[in-house]
Amino acid sequence: MPLKPLAEYELLAAQAHGHLCAGQILGLRMAIHGVQLLGLEDPAARDRKRLVSIVEIDRCMTDAISLVTGCRLGKRALKFRDFGKAAATFCDLQENRAVRIAARESAKERARSLYPEIANRNEQQMRAYREMADEELFAVEWVRVTLGAEDLPGYKAPRVVCAQCGEGVSFRREVVREGRALCRACAGESYYGPA
Repeated sequence: MPLKPLAEYELLAAQAHGHLCAGQILGLRMAIHGVQLLGLEDPAARDRKRLVSIVEIDRCMTDAISLVTGCRLGKRALKFRDFGKAAATFCDLQENRAVRIAARESAKERARSLYPEIANRNEQQMRAYREMADEELFAVEWVRVTLGAEDLPGYKAPRVVCAQCGEGVSFRREVVREGRALCRACAGESYYGPA
């Protein structure tokens, strides 16, 4: 299905995310702009196998980006790089090109100047983000993104069993130390510990 009007995406975003906020509208606009710059007409269906999206924040806008692009973690087409920025990179795998779009810091101030009569900051930003020109809302940069084969959708490889804990490791995520294949947790990169 081709790109929808923003208002239609807003309804879907509110349902999927549980509410509609300025971050959702920002993410919707960012994703729409990104796929349009890449010339993709149907990112969630016909063009879905050629698009990978890399988001730089784990906030509301990420759900909106996923909605427009059809990119999902479980499909290996949505990547998360925790940079804490309201930015995303849209990669066209077929054409080997990518565009990074970042929200301009000035957009919040612009929303205040456009709608000073709206006291609620979220409502103020939602209204402004619907109406502002893409150039006013976003900084755009054409970039090169190198994804290893193991990071692409559809990649298949044998699972490796960690020599220490016995858990399986997929997609070449093992670490080899002293000739032993270890999962990242056993290699010292664990985000958890014993209780």
